Amino acid sequence: MAERQHRVGGAIVAGVVVLCGSSGCAGGGGGGGDERGGDPVVVLHAAAERLVEAGSSKARTSMEMATGGTRVTIRGEGVYDYRRQLGQLKVLLPQDPAGQSEHRPITELLAPGALFMKNRGAGVPADKWVRVDTATLSDGNLVTGGATDPFAAAELLRGARTATYVGKTDVAGIAVRHYRGTADLAVAARDATDGNKASLGAAAKGFATARVPFDVYLDDDGRIRKIRHRFSFVNGQQKGTVAVASTTLLFDFGAAVDVRLPNGDDIYAGKIAEG
Repeated sequence: MAERQHRVGGAIVAGVVVLCGSSGCAGGGGGGGDERGGDPVVVLHAAAERLVEAGSSKARTSMEMATGGTRVTIRGEGVYDYRRQLGQLKVLLPQDPAGQSEHRPITELLAPGALFMKNRGAGVPADKWVRVDTATLSDGNLVTGGATDPFAAAELLRGARTATYVGKTDVAGIAVRHYRGTADLAVAARDATDGNKASLGAAAKGFATARVPFDVYLDDDGRIRKIRHRFSFVNGQQKGTVAVASTTLLFDFGAAVDVRLPNGDDIYAGKIAEG
């Protein structure tokens, strides 16, 4: 049996048809250091390493897309091991436009170079996983799974070209420093760890622009507590630019993580049709 994959600009978005309009979001700028005197760009380049030092965390994700007057949000929650670059998320799809259909959560396993999904949709047996090679995706899996891999989100900051310190605030009761800037996907791919080089490189070529505006909030240990990216790519069907806002919240650092990737026999080997 074949599964139909719905695409936006060539990317599968968690099995949901979403045709988004352009967004007026803008980011970047240059600016002085934070209250500690640090250069914002240098501080942000080190953010991914701070997560590796923390070891692991829990994560919540949201991905917002808009089409016409309708806004769609896909939410996820799970855990991530930054040292092994392995994570697990439960991704909840929105209701159908008519509001009549409930979707079972999709279980996603995140690994270097691969995305595994269970409950992916019709045509895939309930006990099987779908495996996607993220380097073959035009968005490098920054959008495809309906959630941005937390470590890939952090490694995007390695490509920060401009950044401004906005000021102090708090996220979920934690004191943080807010930075705003623009990252270059090609630079991020060049400086990323081996697990994300190919995926970010694919995104640099596949998006409408390699420039990614972001807002990020770091705690006193330099760890990301919240990060929001605004991606844009070309919608081949409508010949317009699609805008997606992806937000990742990180908390409970040091949380236990037990991610086990499926065996070959557990991966769906049938044909997956595009539609």
